[in-house]
Amino acid sequence: MNPKFLKPYNPQETEDKIYKLWEKSGFFNPDNLPSRHKDPFTILMPPTNANGDLHAGHGLVMTIEDIIIRYQRMRGKKALWLPGTDHAGFETQVVYEKKLEKEGRSRFKMEPKELYKEILNFTLVNKKNIVNQIKKMGASCDWSREKFTLDDDVIKTVHNTFKKLSDDDLLYRGKRIVNWCVKHQTSLSELETKSEEQTDALYYIKYGPLTIATVRPETKFGDTAIAVNPNDTRYKDYIGKEIEINTQIGKNKLKVIADDFVDPKFGTGVVKITPAHDINDFEIGLRHNLEVIEVIDKYGRLNKNAGKYDGLKIKEARKIIVEDLQKVGLVEKIDENYKHAVKKCYKCESILEPRIMPQWFIKIKTLAKPIIKEIEDDNIIYFPKNYKKIMLHWLKNINDWNISRQIVWGIPIPAKICEKCSDGFVDIDNIITKCPSCGGNVMKETDTFDTWFSSGQWPFATLGYPNSQDYKTYYPADILETAGDIIFFWVSRMLMLGKYITGKIPFNKIYLHGMVLDGKGKKMSKSKGNVINPLDLTEQFGTDAFRMGIIIGNTPGSDVALSDNKIRAYKHFANKLWNIARFIIENTENTAMGKKPEITKSDEKIIDELYKFTKDATKDIEGYKFYMTAEKLYHYIWHTLADVIIEESKSVFNRDDEKAKLSKKWTLYQILMVCLKLLHPFTPFVTEEIWQNLPKKDSEFLMISEWPNDKNL
Repeated sequence: MNPKFLKPYNPQETEDKIYKLWEKSGFFNPDNLPSRHKDPFTILMPPTNANGDLHAGHGLVMTIEDIIIRYQRMRGKKALWLPGTDHAGFETQVVYEKKLEKEGRSRFKMEPKELYKEILNFTLVNKKNIVNQIKKMGASCDWSREKFTLDDDVIKTVHNTFKKLSDDDLLYRGKRIVNWCVKHQTSLSELETKSEEQTDALYYIKYGPLTIATVRPETKFGDTAIAVNPNDTRYKDYIGKEIEINTQIGKNKLKVIADDFVDPKFGTGVVKITPAHDINDFEIGLRHNLEVIEVIDKYGRLNKNAGKYDGLKIKEARKIIVEDLQKVGLVEKIDENYKHAVKKCYKCESILEPRIMPQWFIKIKTLAKPIIKEIEDDNIIYFPKNYKKIMLHWLKNINDWNISRQIVWGIPIPAKICEKCSDGFVDIDNIITKCPSCGGNVMKETDTFDTWFSSGQWPFATLGYPNSQDYKTYYPADILETAGDIIFFWVSRMLMLGKYITGKIPFNKIYLHGMVLDGKGKKMSKSKGNVINPLDLTEQFGTDAFRMGIIIGNTPGSDVALSDNKIRAYKHFANKLWNIARFIIENTENTAMGKKPEITKSDEKIIDELYKFTKDATKDIEGYKFYMTAEKLYHYIWHTLADVIIEESKSVFNRDDEKAKLSKKWTLYQILMVCLKLLHPFTPFVTEEIWQNLPKKDSEFLMISEWPNDKNL
């Protein structure tokens, strides 16, 4: 008996050793696979943010993608799983700012180059840590092709895309209203905002003969019109006329305009229009050619246009202004329980302040059109299917994309800005010295790209577009697997930019998983203290147990609850498999297993059922129903193989019928071989460890053995 099986299975002693064995084999690299591996199959790992530790969501990503790539590798595909990490722009800078705060420092008191260098060192340390943690999950990706979103060739690709957008008139630097985070001092795209309902006071303020309703009386010094709905008969006589209003800093005249956007049922049906500080007002202002007056600065304080309120913070100013309005009888009433949605920064949750400022925008509608057609023509398949409708709705209502960020960390925007006329010019070769428009002096753009702009080019940038052999062989990828909550942030960007640059969609299958919740079905958060580190679970129960626990019951797009008890159950399963292997090896040693002996009818039936089971399991995997395959394997091995087939075999081994014994030995060994192969994508460590200790096998490594079918059962 192999002494290896005389002691229980120990994942802590096994996993690092097995992973090193895989790495040494070189088979993670598709170029080194045996000759039967011909047709390419590609997955591009969603680049993990290099700013912290692996979390449970990452554990799910690694599990699902490793299942896919191991399965395809065993099916004879030239399988490439390209790994990578993301500098993660704004998110990483936010993480580092928290570190600075704990140290009593502020990024606003640091030189940009110094801050960049510190964040780079921080990121590179985390990047190395993340890679080691990904390996702990058993990820069989090709580390020789590992990419980072700040690699020189990736940056070059991003810059070239920026220039092409400019050349094709799909890029502009415009002074438009954007979402501004006062805390982090940067603009954010619509996708980086979160809308939350909150209760505020709704103030009814007299504007001459009319009464308006507003939640923001502090912006009244930036009002440039009063608006009503054109169909509201109450105010038809005021439309087109100027009315005089009193303010705390003097009288003002405002024109009454009619616009369909105004809701007659809101407040009095009369609203003030402040183009500089409200996104909807900005659009109304464009339609009616209204003046724009800024009264709140980038720090969230009222400026000199607010007169005596200059320098006050928004909430403080609101309180004082309302009190002053009440003193002169201009407040008609206050509704203290007005519920409305407000936009907040998705990282710090502070209320965003709309600001008009020059930013770089992509005319994204043009890029969206061909993707809409690809989706409608079913050239892109979603798992689950309902994401097709979700994506189409979003793409058809998309607005220009602000790709500027006022942060240090990230890929600098290669452009020059004219000091005189404020025009912006793409300058990836750094050759512009004078403004092409007015001849004025130019300065270097200090903004960086939205991280989703660079990561949106991940599929072709990582493969060396346009001339590398990797690009020609492995693009487009066969499937994208990622979290459903970044379908707009990342998936849509990759589809649009990939099609725009290469002429091909970067993948035609999209598998979207849900969120990993705690054992009680609650969202994980540090504040709740319920964050589950997958490495804690793998250390305690083994990686195979974690992988089975996180995949069983996990349907595409659905959230999955994760708990110690669930993972513990699959640790027992790994032990069960180990004991099954020990029994079969012990009872088949010293028996020739090469040629198929004469099989009993009962064993023939078992083999037929095994073939049917294998065919069924393969069909599930092909349909991306990994949760179903894993659960069926669990029940077959535990309840059919262990509880029935092995138990019945004991009586055969106790009889003197040598033919029946040989038939049973051969049958058991075949079942073990097939089960190890079927299980390998799900539980790679324990299956490979058993495989390495088999007396007879059809390949040196289980990871490159042939997937079972009717010809090799």
